[in-house]
Amino acid sequence: MSLINCEITDFTAQAYQQGDFKTVTKQDVLGKWSIFFFYPADFSFVCPTELEELQEYYSAFQKEGAEIYSISEDTEFSHMGWAQQSEKIGKIAYPMLADPTGKLARAFDVLNEEEGLAYRGVFVIDPEGKIQAYQVYGDGIARSAQEILRTLQATKFVAKYGDKVCPAGWKPGDEGLGTGTDLVGKL
Repeated sequence: MSLINCEITDFTAQAYQQGDFKTVTKQDVLGKWSIFFFYPADFSFVCPTELEELQEYYSAFQKEGAEIYSISEDTEFSHMGWAQQSEKIGKIAYPMLADPTGKLARAFDVLNEEEGLAYRGVFVIDPEGKIQAYQVYGDGIARSAQEILRTLQATKFVAKYGDKVCPAGWKPGDEGLGTGTDLVGKL
Protein backbone atom coordinates (compact mmCIF):
# COMPACT_ATOMS: atom_id res chain seq x y z
CA MET A 1 0.00 0.00 0.00
CA SER A 2 1.34 3.43 -0.93
CA LEU A 3 1.74 6.19 1.65
CA ILE A 4 1.16 8.93 -0.95
CA ASN A 5 -1.53 11.37 0.26
CA CYS A 6 -1.71 9.61 3.64
CA GLU A 7 -1.90 12.01 6.54
CA ILE A 8 0.89 11.60 9.05
CA THR A 9 -0.07 10.18 12.41
CA ASP A 10 -0.46 12.37 15.46
CA PHE A 11 2.82 12.28 17.37
CA THR A 12 4.87 13.87 20.11
CA ALA A 13 8.64 13.40 20.04
CA GLN A 14 11.57 14.74 22.00
CA ALA A 15 14.26 16.40 19.93
CA TYR A 16 17.74 17.79 20.22
CA GLN A 17 18.46 21.05 18.42
CA GLN A 18 21.56 23.21 18.77
CA GLY A 19 22.30 22.51 22.43
CA ASP A 20 18.68 22.37 23.60
CA PHE A 21 15.95 19.81 24.02
CA LYS A 22 12.48 20.51 22.70
CA THR A 23 9.22 18.74 22.02
CA VAL A 24 8.03 18.39 18.41
CA THR A 25 4.43 17.44 17.60
CA LYS A 26 2.32 16.99 14.50
CA GLN A 27 1.02 20.51 15.09
CA ASP A 28 4.56 21.86 14.63
CA VAL A 29 4.73 20.20 11.21
CA LEU A 30 1.41 21.49 9.91
CA GLY A 31 1.35 24.71 7.90
CA LYS A 32 4.72 24.25 6.19
CA TRP A 33 6.55 21.75 4.03
CA SER A 34 8.58 19.19 5.95
CA ILE A 35 11.24 16.60 5.27
CA PHE A 36 11.21 13.56 7.57
CA PHE A 37 14.64 11.96 7.24
CA PHE A 38 14.91 8.57 8.96
CA TYR A 39 18.36 7.08 9.51
CA PRO A 40 19.50 3.92 11.35
CA ALA A 41 21.60 5.19 14.25
CA ASP A 42 23.78 7.82 15.84
CA PHE A 43 27.53 7.13 16.02
CA SER A 44 27.47 5.18 12.76
CA PHE A 45 29.22 5.27 9.37
CA VAL A 46 27.02 6.50 6.53
CA CYS A 47 24.56 8.51 8.65
CA PRO A 48 26.88 11.42 9.53
CA THR A 49 27.68 11.97 5.85
CA GLU A 50 23.97 12.28 5.07
CA LEU A 51 23.17 14.52 8.03
CA GLU A 52 26.15 16.78 7.27
CA GLU A 53 25.10 17.13 3.62
CA LEU A 54 21.55 17.99 4.69
CA GLN A 55 23.02 20.71 6.90
CA GLU A 56 24.96 22.08 3.92
CA TYR A 57 21.63 22.44 2.06
CA TYR A 58 19.58 23.49 5.10
CA SER A 59 19.30 27.16 4.07
CA ALA A 60 18.05 26.07 0.62
CA PHE A 61 15.34 23.95 2.28
CA GLN A 62 14.42 26.88 4.52
CA LYS A 63 14.23 29.14 1.45
CA GLU A 64 11.63 26.69 0.12
CA GLY A 65 9.66 27.09 3.37
CA ALA A 66 10.54 23.57 4.54
CA GLU A 67 11.86 22.21 7.82
CA ILE A 68 14.06 19.13 8.06
CA TYR A 69 13.50 16.60 10.85
CA SER A 70 16.11 13.86 11.13
CA ILE A 71 14.81 10.83 13.02
CA SER A 72 16.46 7.74 14.48
CA GLU A 73 15.65 5.22 17.19
CA ASP A 74 18.15 6.93 19.49
CA THR A 75 17.22 9.24 22.37
CA GLU A 76 17.60 12.99 22.39
CA PHE A 77 20.47 12.45 24.86
CA SER A 78 22.30 10.30 22.31
CA HIS A 79 21.76 13.00 19.67
CA MET A 80 23.25 15.56 22.07
CA GLY A 81 26.23 13.34 22.87
CA TRP A 82 26.85 12.72 19.18
CA ALA A 83 26.71 16.46 18.45
CA GLN A 84 29.18 17.11 21.25
CA GLN A 85 31.58 14.41 19.99
CA SER A 86 31.37 14.98 16.24
CA GLU A 87 32.28 18.25 14.56
CA LYS A 88 30.05 17.32 11.59
CA ILE A 89 26.99 16.57 13.72
CA GLY A 90 27.70 19.54 16.01
CA LYS A 91 27.00 21.87 13.06
CA ILE A 92 23.46 20.57 12.53
CA ALA A 93 20.84 23.31 13.02
CA TYR A 94 17.67 21.33 12.21
CA PRO A 95 15.80 19.26 14.84
CA MET A 96 17.02 15.71 15.48
CA LEU A 97 13.98 13.73 16.66
CA ALA A 98 14.25 10.84 19.11
CA ASP A 99 12.16 7.74 18.37
CA PRO A 100 13.42 5.13 20.88
CA THR A 101 10.11 3.21 20.90
CA GLY A 102 9.91 3.12 17.10
CA LYS A 103 6.46 4.74 17.02
CA LEU A 104 7.32 7.15 14.20
CA ALA A 105 9.35 4.60 12.24
CA ARG A 106 6.41 2.17 12.42
CA ALA A 107 3.93 4.87 11.35
CA PHE A 108 6.08 5.55 8.27
CA ASP A 109 6.70 1.81 7.73
CA VAL A 110 10.49 2.12 7.94
CA LEU A 111 11.25 0.20 11.14
CA ASN A 112 13.42 -2.88 10.79
CA GLU A 113 11.78 -4.79 13.66
CA GLU A 114 14.58 -7.38 13.90
CA GLU A 115 17.28 -4.78 14.42
CA GLY A 116 15.21 -2.07 16.11
CA LEU A 117 16.60 0.48 13.65
CA ALA A 118 14.97 2.61 10.99
CA TYR A 119 15.63 2.06 7.31
CA ARG A 120 16.86 5.10 5.37
CA GLY A 121 13.50 6.66 4.55
CA VAL A 122 12.93 10.21 3.33
CA PHE A 123 9.45 11.72 3.19
CA VAL A 124 8.24 15.03 1.73
CA ILE A 125 5.21 16.19 3.71
CA ASP A 126 2.93 19.00 2.56
CA PRO A 127 1.55 21.78 4.81
CA GLU A 128 -1.62 19.74 5.41
CA GLY A 129 0.45 16.91 6.89
CA LYS A 130 0.12 14.56 3.91
CA ILE A 131 2.96 12.56 2.40
CA GLN A 132 3.56 13.71 -1.19
CA ALA A 133 6.81 11.87 -2.01
CA TYR A 134 9.02 9.28 -0.37
CA GLN A 135 11.81 6.81 -0.92
CA VAL A 136 13.25 4.08 1.27
CA TYR A 137 16.84 2.91 0.84
CA GLY A 138 18.86 -0.08 2.04
CA ASP A 139 21.33 0.33 4.86
CA GLY A 140 24.46 0.99 2.82
CA ILE A 141 23.03 3.56 0.40
CA ALA A 142 23.39 7.22 1.30
CA ARG A 143 20.86 9.73 0.04
CA SER A 144 21.57 12.96 -1.83
CA ALA A 145 20.44 16.20 -0.17
CA GLN A 146 20.45 17.83 -3.61
CA GLU A 147 17.99 15.25 -4.97
CA ILE A 148 15.78 15.55 -1.87
CA LEU A 149 15.70 19.32 -2.41
CA ARG A 150 14.83 18.87 -6.10
CA THR A 151 12.06 16.44 -5.14
CA LEU A 152 10.67 19.00 -2.68
CA GLN A 153 10.79 21.70 -5.36
CA ALA A 154 9.06 19.45 -7.92
CA THR A 155 6.42 18.46 -5.37
CA LYS A 156 5.73 22.12 -4.61
CA PHE A 157 5.56 22.90 -8.36
CA VAL A 158 2.95 20.17 -8.95
CA ALA A 159 0.96 21.37 -5.91
CA LYS A 160 0.98 24.94 -7.24
CA TYR A 161 0.25 24.09 -10.90
CA GLY A 162 -2.10 21.12 -10.73
CA ASP A 163 -2.34 20.97 -14.52
CA LYS A 164 1.43 20.58 -14.99
CA VAL A 165 3.81 17.73 -14.22
CA CYS A 166 7.59 17.51 -13.89
CA PRO A 167 9.34 15.37 -16.52
CA ALA A 168 12.64 13.57 -15.96
CA GLY A 169 15.43 16.02 -15.26
CA TRP A 170 13.02 18.80 -14.24
CA LYS A 171 14.59 21.56 -12.18
CA PRO A 172 13.29 24.87 -10.80
CA GLY A 173 12.74 27.36 -13.60
CA ASP A 174 11.63 24.69 -16.07
CA GLU A 175 8.04 25.01 -17.21
CA GLY A 176 6.90 21.44 -16.74
CA LEU A 177 4.52 19.62 -19.03
CA GLY A 178 0.80 19.96 -19.49
CA THR A 179 -1.35 16.91 -18.90
CA GLY A 180 -3.59 17.09 -21.97
CA THR A 181 -4.15 14.22 -24.36
CA ASP A 182 -2.54 16.29 -27.15
CA LEU A 183 0.89 15.17 -25.83
CA VAL A 184 0.15 11.46 -25.85
CA GLY A 185 2.53 9.71 -28.25
CA LYS A 186 4.29 12.97 -29.21
CA LEU A 187 7.06 13.06 -26.60
